Amino acid sequence: MKEHVVPSLRLFLALTLLLGLGYPAVVWGVGQLAFRDAANGSFLRKGETTVGSSLIGQSFTSPRYFHGRPSGAGERGYDATASGGTNLGPTSKKLADAVRDAVALAREENPAASGPVPADAVTSSGSGLDPHVSPEYARWQAPRVAAATGIRTADVEQMIAARTEGRFLGLFGEPRVNVLLLNLDLTQRIESMAPAR
Repeated sequence: MKEHVVPSLRLFLALTLLLGLGYPAVVWGVGQLAFRDAANGSFLRKGETTVGSSLIGQSFTSPRYFHGRPSGAGERGYDATASGGTNLGPTSKKLADAVRDAVALAREENPAASGPVPADAVTSSGSGLDPHVSPEYARWQAPRVAAATGIRTADVEQMIAARTEGRFLGLFGEPRVNVLLLNLDLTQRIESMAPAR
């Protein structure tokens, strides 16, 4: 029996050291060297204050700011501890009612917007934490943001264009706009327009 137990314990200890300590340490080290910002949460700061992460969406409700996608994560949305979609299928009455209500709310909040309501304005992402919207949805909100901030619509649209990210490697995904980064640009622009005291 000893000839089976001792090699098993040695293998157990070796694999524990290799896979339980060595591999995680190597992955952590590569992350810190090659991807330090992303590995540490991609936090964005304004002065000494952390305002969010460029990887996690958050709720914006003020008419002065761009709004993200609806979130199914948690009771109030954008809860990183409850990440997940709604799991409602295309034949779900609850989903149809939620989309209908979201379309009505989007039109109410954006009375000057033209054209159909973009799909990402009324549907949540798979994680419920997506920090991006489509450029179409951002442009659809531009008249409201311009009216609420006093910035010309053309200037707001230029800010959207500047924050539009292309497809990954030119092939994967769709063009997108990071809502938090765009709203930080907007805040900076609003602050620069404020009269000096």
